[in-house]
Amino acid sequence: MSRTSYDRYLTVFSPEGRLYQVEYAFKAISGSGHTAIAVRGKDTAVVITQKKVPDKLLDASTVTHLFSITPSIGCVMTGLQADARAQVQRARAEAADFRYKFGYEITPDALARRLANINQVYTQRAGMRPLGIAMILIGQDAEYGPQVFKLDPAGYFIGFHATASGQKQQEAMNHLEKRWKRLEGGADDPAAAGKRLERDIVIEIAIEAISTVLATDFKPGEVEIGIVSVGDGESEKTRGSWRVMPEDEVERHLLAYAEKD
Repeated sequence: MSRTSYDRYLTVFSPEGRLYQVEYAFKAISGSGHTAIAVRGKDTAVVITQKKVPDKLLDASTVTHLFSITPSIGCVMTGLQADARAQVQRARAEAADFRYKFGYEITPDALARRLANINQVYTQRAGMRPLGIAMILIGQDAEYGPQVFKLDPAGYFIGFHATASGQKQQEAMNHLEKRWKRLEGGADDPAAAGKRLERDIVIEIAIEAISTVLATDFKPGEVEIGIVSVGDGESEKTRGSWRVMPEDEVERHLLAYAEKD
């Protein structure tokens, strides 16, 4: 059997031990034309992604890659948008079910683990194809503070200090690694270095990463920023909650980065 024979079946390994259909799901993410970046600090987790409106007749307010799952957990989705909405609906259902059963909101790591388990089942049963999306979850954990988790179509999930997904994932990861090494103590203890990052610095690192990797000076309407923060810069009303930044606030942060640059 040739490769073309093996890649017809989701549940059949090739002689090299590869599942081609799962690998193709990863290709759907990198071929989406979007890049998303997430960074976490002492009291803040931030996600940033491009906002592309493909047609002038589209209502730009309905185009988004950022979604709320619970009051304190949100996500950025990279890949096939229809698959993304299906995954978000499932995530909301799982979070609501958890709250109904146990009486408190699900934690970011419990939600990431549950969704990763569901994704993994999609790779071993022929009744459902893997979803062509990468999900980056950010949220506030009462015990551990801000959290960032990345999930992939194979059912793998892991926590990050900073991560990226999408078309320029590798370039963004390389940039973030270099940026982390420049932090005080970043080369020896990345976790401790991350825990010293204030709210504004976390936002600046995210903007710097996406601007550098894509070699673009973004206007406020061309990026989306989602944030969960308990830092001093956050208003009392939204502290600890997931929210998407309005355009005027995005503009303020872009200007602050441009002036520093």
